[in-house]
Amino acid sequence: MSKITETHATATSATRERMPSTRFPGLDGLRAIAVAAVVLFHLVPGLLPGGGLGVDIFFVISGFLITGLLFSESDSTGRIRLSSFWSRRARRLVPALAIVVAVCSSAALLIGGDVLVGLGKQVLGAATFSYNWLAIASGSSYFSGTTPELFRNLWSLAVEEQFYLIWPFVILLVVLLRRSWQRLAIFLVVAAASAVEMAVLYVPGTDPTRVYYGTDTHCFGLALGAALAVATRSMSRRPLEWPKWSRKLLPIPGAIALLALIYLAVVMPSDAPVAFRGGLALVAVLTAVVIWGAIIPGSFLGAALDVAPLRWIGERSYGIYLWHWPVIVLLVAAFPKWQDSPTSGLLMGVIAVVITVGAAALSYQFVEGPIRRGGVRRWLASGFRAGSLRALRVGAASAAILFVAVAVGGTSLAIRDAPTSGSAQKDISAGKIAITSARFLPPPPPGSAGSKIVAVGDSVMLASAPALIRSFPGIDINAAVSRQMKTLPGIVAVMLQRHQLRQILIVGLGTNGYINQSTLEQVRTMIGPTRQMIVVNVEEPRVWEASVNQKLASFANDYDNVELADWYHAIRPHISILAPDHIHPGPTGARIYAGAIQAALDRLAALPPYPKVAEFFATTATSPTK
Repeated sequence: MSKITETHATATSATRERMPSTRFPGLDGLRAIAVAAVVLFHLVPGLLPGGGLGVDIFFVISGFLITGLLFSESDSTGRIRLSSFWSRRARRLVPALAIVVAVCSSAALLIGGDVLVGLGKQVLGAATFSYNWLAIASGSSYFSGTTPELFRNLWSLAVEEQFYLIWPFVILLVVLLRRSWQRLAIFLVVAAASAVEMAVLYVPGTDPTRVYYGTDTHCFGLALGAALAVATRSMSRRPLEWPKWSRKLLPIPGAIALLALIYLAVVMPSDAPVAFRGGLALVAVLTAVVIWGAIIPGSFLGAALDVAPLRWIGERSYGIYLWHWPVIVLLVAAFPKWQDSPTSGLLMGVIAVVITVGAAALSYQFVEGPIRRGGVRRWLASGFRAGSLRALRVGAASAAILFVAVAVGGTSLAIRDAPTSGSAQKDISAGKIAITSARFLPPPPPGSAGSKIVAVGDSVMLASAPALIRSFPGIDINAAVSRQMKTLPGIVAVMLQRHQLRQILIVGLGTNGYINQSTLEQVRTMIGPTRQMIVVNVEEPRVWEASVNQKLASFANDYDNVELADWYHAIRPHISILAPDHIHPGPTGARIYAGAIQAALDRLAALPPYPKVAEFFATTATSPTK
């Protein structure tokens, strides 16, 4: 789930060109809530499954502030200086970004392994603000990646920067329109078109990265924020010009909208179909209502969001967003066993937050603020200026320059030494090769166990394929990366049509999203009462794990010809042997995967059926959570 490109809440900090000083109360507090949601979403997905909507909150804030600044410049100076606008944006965004990329790439070089995979492409995406489109072109997934992407959160920075590149030209045309309603209509049409495109292009059951990363499909929040800027330009900033009742009552819808945003962060998973079919657009609308309620003069909502702690976090939210994801990835890569228990996982989360907030605070104080106010040359010169503390300043400036040089050098070495694929990708590739090679092997002896089995699965089954082929000679494996349970009826229908469905159907799906038990019921009806079925549960640090496993266990308990292969409990004592994503097995894990299936086959052959579900739920209730 995602980015925050923070625009400062004061026009004077964004431009010095004869524009009035403006600060909107409550926006920093709203930023703080947004960045907290994103950080919690990445640290503890099960706690806040929809926390990724914080990115969409920031899109609306950014569109509102940037459009307001551009209109203010046009009103005050009679023109919009594009070079000055882009220069201000660069001073605001690039320094912190460059430090994060250099420091975290150098740290990745020290840790090594999967965390370096694809680093060159990621750094290129960061440097050119094209991370989203490079990821789309290369087939990277935001929702089910097999390797840790160190700078995955920069996709949203790319969306905003592409917006900043195009939007000033739109404003140059829009300012020619004299009526505010015409300007408002244009921005609302852009927002609606983007939201509709996201809904139309989204295909349930497939990876939604394209519609999530796409600038065209995910710019509705920015455009809606721009519309809000137009709608509120004539709003008086003086409390006495508003009736007392309006200052008390009009912020109430904003407060309700804020509560609704918090509710959606809890109940609407970031990859749920409803999110792409209007859910994220609703988030943008609710955010606009919150902003409107907060900026009303004398608003209780603005005052509540403007309390000092929230304001402090909000002012540094851009840096917090930049740092938090690579810090989490690096800590998990350096200490993979820390996720094995709630206590160690909590400790890792606390350490990640401390590092993130500390780094963001230092960057804001000593790099971002000074460069934004005076530029890079003045910032460097200030470290060497004369005075009673000259020696200290010179030493600090020299140390900073040395640090940057080392970090840049480390980044270059990290890119040079980055492997082309991660351990999970290698295991998946080995599985594909094993499946292809097995087709050219001599047929197994008649009556062998594998000749009766067809298996349909996702990347976990792919990674386990070599062990499955050895354990069940003659098995027919049909597995693919990012496959979801929704695709199973169609696959089984094709197998039936081609007479490829065998006596036993093994289903290893559920890694990549929620499942419906009705899908399993449909497939059981399709295969008929004479065939048997095994469903493999999942081990994955994702929010839908418990739901998927409960539904699979319940389904297996309902029918004598269905069994549960308990991969979850089989691998839990050996979680450290999985790939760094804690999902995909290597050779040893694949043997455990095959063993869980063998145990299920043994129970299928036994009468009466094994009393599995009561035991499964009892052990699940006492097993460690992730």
